[in-house]
This record gives sequence, C-alpha cells and structure tokens, in this order.
Amino acid sequence: MNDMSPGGVHLRADLRINPEIDIPALQEVFRRDGHVRIERFLSSGAPDLYRHLCDSPDWIQLIKHDEGAHELALSKWTSPRSRQRARIERAMYERARDGFQYSYSALRIPPPGEPSHDLYLTALATFMRSPEVMGVLGAITGLDAPRFTDGQVTAYGPGDFLTGHDDDLAGSGRQAAFVLGLAPQWRPEWGGLLLFHEIGAVELSGVVPQFNTLNLFSIPRYHSVSMVMPAAPRRRFAVTGWLST
Repeated sequence: MNDMSPGGVHLRADLRINPEIDIPALQEVFRRDGHVRIERFLSSGAPDLYRHLCDSPDWIQLIKHDEGAHELALSKWTSPRSRQRARIERAMYERARDGFQYSYSALRIPPPGEPSHDLYLTALATFMRSPEVMGVLGAITGLDAPRFTDGQVTAYGPGDFLTGHDDDLAGSGRQAAFVLGLAPQWRPEWGGLLLFHEIGAVELSGVVPQFNTLNLFSIPRYHSVSMVMPAAPRRRFAVTGWLST
C-alpha cells in the first residue's frame, strides 16, 4: 500500500512482523515477569512509519480534566500565542499532585470498518489486527485468540507525562498492553521513560524508549510515563494499544 506524506515524500506502508522473534524465550520471560521487550519487532516499515508520524498534520493534544479530556490541535497548544495553555496547565498540575493526569499528543487508530483519510493509520490498524501479529502476541502472553481492541499513536513532547495507572478499565476485557517504541536514539535523561511501580513504592523499574522495540505487559500492572524534558530534541513516538479476549 502506498501513501504520500504531507511533505510530498512517497512512503510505503509495508509493515511486517519480524519472523525471527524468539517466541519460546519470550514466553518464559512473560510468564516469570509479566513483561517482555521485543527488539526489532518489525522487519520492515518502521522507518517509513516514523517519517509519516513526523509529518502528520493531524496531531491533537490531550489533557485530562474533570469530565474527560481537552482536545486541542497540537499547533494551537504549542503556539506561543496560546491563551488557553497557562490556564489549562495550572489545573493540570494541580490534578497531577494526587490524582490521575496526562498530557500528550495523539493520533487515533481507526476501529474496524471505520474509514480514515489517513491511509497509513488504516494500514497500521489492519496490520495490528492481523492473524500474524495477534498470533505472536497471543503465543507470548498465553492469551487464547486475543483481539486488538483499540489503540492510538502517541507523541510525548517537552512537558508531557502520564501519571500512574493500571489500564484495568471496567468492562473492557483488557488482558495485556503494548507500547511499540518509535523514538530513535533516545537518552534516558530526556524523560519519557515507561516506569513500572506500585502506589507509594520507593523502588521502581524503568524502560528507556527504543526504536522498533515493543514492550508487552500484563494487565493490571501499575505504570506511568515520566515527563519529557525541554532538552529533548524530538518527540517520543509510540504505538500503544491493548489486547482483550
């Protein structure tokens, strides 16, 4: 499938899962730890996907508030003339002190049968729901016939974060979550780390974003994403989603 990026660069949505993934070894790690990292998850398509995300004009900024989420065009959120940002940020940081809060930009992955003007995201959705991908992730997690229920592409820029939560949404049937990193040459001191911890814990484990590496973990599992530093030279891209049975 072919697509043309907004910058006029011809891209090919040729997404393929790596046939050399060591499923038995990853099964053992997942059974033991409830979390695995799958390096080189895609054998092709990751660089083109990254370039498409960089060029997409459709990013929206999501910031949680009491009744849902603010949804603002990313260009408006990052504009130095934004009149809303200071007010929204004050309320955002107040809620983050002792509650669930997030700030990041996103592209929605279309659900089955829903048309999308972004052919690349449609191809990504088809790929993630394919028998090949679901078969590999189901074998690793031990889930019987898992389904890719919903997901999004996320980008964490300077000041973005996600506070602790466990993804265990009532009635969703979620059994596992995944984060496919698309952040090239990322340094840990830039933030944007996927952190696993418990409420009130003094010890935690963290994962530095890596390009074309998929983190797969069981639900419920308490986790967060640390704030991205202003020093980060690029946004932390990832494809996130959930598996249900």
